[in-house]
Amino acid sequence: MSMMRRLGNLLSRSKVASEIDDELRSHIEMRVDDNLAAGMSPVEARRDAEIRFGNRIATKERVLGEDVVLVIESVGHDARFAMRQLVKNPGFAVTAILVLALGIGASVALFAFVDAALIKPLPYEQPTRLMEVTETAPIFGRANLSYPDFLDWKRADTDLQAFDVYRSTGFLLGVGSGAEPVSAEYVSAGFFKTLGVKPLLGRSFNAGEDKPEAPRIALLSYGTWQRRFGGRSDVVGQTVTLTDDPVIIIGVLPETFQFVPHGNAEFWLPLQVTVNSSCEKRRSCHSLKGIGRLKDGVTEAQARREFEGIATNLERQYPDSNRGQGASVISLSEAFVGDIRPILLALLGGAALLLVIACVNVASLLRVRSESRRREVSLRSALGASRGRLLRQFVIEGLLLVLAGGALGLGTAYLAVQLLLRLIPRNMLLGMPYLAGLGLNLHVLAFAAAVCGISATLFSATPLLRLVVAGGGLRGGISEGGRGSSGTIWRRFGANLVALELAIAVVLLVGAGLLGKSFFRLLHVDLGFEPDHVATLQLVLPRKQYDNDDKQRAEAQEIMNRFSALPGVKSVGLTSMLVLSGNGNTDWIRFVGRPYDGKHNEVNQREVSGTYLSTLGVKLIRGRFFTDAEDATKPNVVLINKALARKYYPGEDPIGKRIGDTQLTPTSIKEIVGIVDDVREAGLDQEIWPAIYDPFNQAPDTYMTMVVRTAADEKALLLTLVATAREINPGIGVSEETTMTAKINESPAAYLHRSAAWLVGGFAGLALILSVVGLYGVVAYSVSQRTKEIGVRMALGAARSSVSRLILKEAARLIVTGLLAGLVCSVGTAVLGRKLLFGTQAWDAGTLLGVALVLGVSAMMASWLPAHRAASVNPVDALRAE
Repeated sequence: MSMMRRLGNLLSRSKVASEIDDELRSHIEMRVDDNLAAGMSPVEARRDAEIRFGNRIATKERVLGEDVVLVIESVGHDARFAMRQLVKNPGFAVTAILVLALGIGASVALFAFVDAALIKPLPYEQPTRLMEVTETAPIFGRANLSYPDFLDWKRADTDLQAFDVYRSTGFLLGVGSGAEPVSAEYVSAGFFKTLGVKPLLGRSFNAGEDKPEAPRIALLSYGTWQRRFGGRSDVVGQTVTLTDDPVIIIGVLPETFQFVPHGNAEFWLPLQVTVNSSCEKRRSCHSLKGIGRLKDGVTEAQARREFEGIATNLERQYPDSNRGQGASVISLSEAFVGDIRPILLALLGGAALLLVIACVNVASLLRVRSESRRREVSLRSALGASRGRLLRQFVIEGLLLVLAGGALGLGTAYLAVQLLLRLIPRNMLLGMPYLAGLGLNLHVLAFAAAVCGISATLFSATPLLRLVVAGGGLRGGISEGGRGSSGTIWRRFGANLVALELAIAVVLLVGAGLLGKSFFRLLHVDLGFEPDHVATLQLVLPRKQYDNDDKQRAEAQEIMNRFSALPGVKSVGLTSMLVLSGNGNTDWIRFVGRPYDGKHNEVNQREVSGTYLSTLGVKLIRGRFFTDAEDATKPNVVLINKALARKYYPGEDPIGKRIGDTQLTPTSIKEIVGIVDDVREAGLDQEIWPAIYDPFNQAPDTYMTMVVRTAADEKALLLTLVATAREINPGIGVSEETTMTAKINESPAAYLHRSAAWLVGGFAGLALILSVVGLYGVVAYSVSQRTKEIGVRMALGAARSSVSRLILKEAARLIVTGLLAGLVCSVGTAVLGRKLLFGTQAWDAGTLLGVALVLGVSAMMASWLPAHRAASVNPVDALRAE
């Protein structure tokens, strides 16, 4: 029985058992026939045969057991032999394992992020039925809902099983040293029921608890319960003070609960619309986002069509407030992670390309190494080794390489995941709760196993095809010594592999170049202000203590005065919303003296102090800044940016013109007194919207962000600013203290572009090294296989320079083929991923030419050494060796 059949026994025991039964039955029948021929009766003949062969079940088990033992022993022998082969060739083994570990580690690490963000289902009940339901506006693809619209949508909707809303807020939490700002979330009463989330302790909100007359209650996040309340089980029923109001804790959310839009919310309260809720009373005030659960049998598209119809009806009923407003219904998972999907998939693609190069390189190493083993394989075949036994030997060697490379790759992947997590800014990480506990889970390990399985198959097949299939016979290797037509075939195949490596390296290098150039241009984009030496911090005044405009205005001025008196401070200003915080907090404006068709002219709106824009270094284009003396007793004034002037006052001077709300109510009308430079209120890579800047003193608030320009180190000033604010009033909440430079560098746009550039750049660097090494290996192999040919050429009078040119010419063909294919693929890939680029074209000529030059020169340098070696061949020695 052959070794392949014994291996089959392990996988198909029932079939082998049936064969043994047939064989035993055949031997017994033969013995019965012999006994009958000897004169025994049929009964005696049968009984004698049965006794001689004994218990058939025991015999069958003994044969099977011996067969299994032989297979295991044989596999162990092959494994030990494979280990000796690797130890005997440490350079090959270490190189192959390290290259493989790099490829597996990079791909597994990036897949872990893709799995957490894009594959793993949301931690809610039937998450695929959950939808984000919002409005749309001409400049917002997904706009917030107004509370009256939400009520109308909920009444008219028939496709959702449940429909709820949420919005962010903040409070001052009373602590021993004063007050501390905490983030919170207002939700409608059925919010957690819609998600299918049950509290870990206590209960959730009941129907009606979001009514104005209901008591003030709250749920705690798990982290807040642990950090602020020590994880005590008696927290339910306790009362906390949130901005001077007592709130009863009714429960604690589970540790696994996560809500991506506001992952840092500490308190969850019912949305209670009271007489003081000015925004919720107005249909034009949009502050809510909705979530809904589809009814069984209803699709996303059906729900979207229904809400679009409802929005159209509301637009007809309320032409002023609902002009141009539609509806958006998308899956909740798409709403949560849709923005980072292209980045993650692009990075995973880069890692996959690096893995391909790594596998090609290891396969090439195995192919070259197989040449030195042709005699060994031929001799083993001549001595009786079957193809199955040889196949198993190569499979085991491939598995050993993959196991070692895979284990090292998993370790590398784990370290890479932890490093990448630490590099994510804390403010961004709070918005990515799905990354909590990121690691090598079952999905990631399954992916790693699949990668290893494919690699093992490739590595097992490469030497086998070379020696067993392509060799034209096993025994031929004893006399050939590796020369012949098969060597030519494999040289050509190896050349194709190197061309593929070079093309992939070009794609990665071009990608890295484009992303790097995009990141550079992003960081050097015109901000419209001077970020150096600027410190910022957010302040929240206790509302009950500062319950009117005069008190808020006076305290804001006191804080600015105290900050201005600090050593090194040059100027101080404040704003309702800091630059680079995002487009939003918009207003609809109308122009006095112009016809109005009801269109919403939506612009960013900020309240700022008279010194805010000058403190940031924003240029005044025309007109004047307003002063802090322009308070509510003075005529309303406003500043506009260049974008608004270009869009709404083309070819005319806006100074002295007046704007107001859509109804031109007298209290809303303001005179334009100045035009300032365009400032990036949104992200670094987002467009600049028209904006208006109102005097803070004409509409003060308890929330403000201070900006302080200093001549000294702004980072060292932060602690002094915090201490000064608390000296003024310990009840003032202080948060988000940072420098403007740090805010820029840690902004989502900068982080995502920086991460993409660095990671793809790292992949590209490794790809460059591996592809050049691969080219060197193929050219060196080609030279070793053509020693006789080169010797004959030189014996016939060929100059050494001509031999060198011959080798370099062949290498150049490979390089040009790989470069051209890579450049074409690079442009195509960059066009598909153009959303990841900023200020850079997919066909950027400088990047394409630079990559072609770097890779071409590196590849030719790698080819020069074997070409030089070929030119140094002694023809006599070469012919004698043959």
